[in-house]
Amino acid sequence: MRLLHLLLVPSLVLAPALQAVAGGRAKAPQVADSQIVRPLPLPYDVDADAEAQLRTALAKAKAEHKLVLIDLGGNWCLDCRVLAGVMDIPALRAFIAEHYALVSIDIGRMDKNQQIPARYGISRLQGVPALLIVDPRSGKLINKDRIFALADARSMSAQALADWLAKWV
Repeated sequence: MRLLHLLLVPSLVLAPALQAVAGGRAKAPQVADSQIVRPLPLPYDVDADAEAQLRTALAKAKAEHKLVLIDLGGNWCLDCRVLAGVMDIPALRAFIAEHYALVSIDIGRMDKNQQIPARYGISRLQGVPALLIVDPRSGKLINKDRIFALADARSMSAQALADWLAKWV
C-alpha cells in the first residue's frame, strides 16, 4: 500500500505539468450545433495571395505568442463550409482569436496553393478541410498525424470540433 502511495502521489502532482507540456491546457468553449448560422459561409478567398496570407499569419502569431491555424479547403467543400460555420460561432471565434492566428487558404479543386502543405511535409492532400497547426517560432507542424481529422466535419458536433481545436493549445 505504501508503494502504491509513493507511486500515485508524484503522478498526481506531475500530471498538470505533463499536460501543459503536451498541450491541451485551454478548455474549449461550450458550443452547440444550433449556433451555426445559415447559410454557411464561403471562407476561402479564391483571389487571395496565399503566400502573403501565410506570412501575415506567421508574423502575427509569433508577435502575439500564438499558434498558426492554417485551414486548407475550398468553397465547393461542404465539410469546409460546416467547419467555417462552427468556427464562426462567437464563443469559438473568440477562443480561436485568443490562441491562434487563423489563415484560410483556397486550394481550388486540389490544384492550387499546394506549396503550402508541401512546406510542412505534406506532399498530397488526402481530403479537406485540412488543418495545419504550426508553431511560428520553430516552423514545426505540430499536428502532422491529424491534419485530416476534421475532413468529415459535417458528421461531427460543433462541440467535437471545438474540443479538437482546444487540444492543441
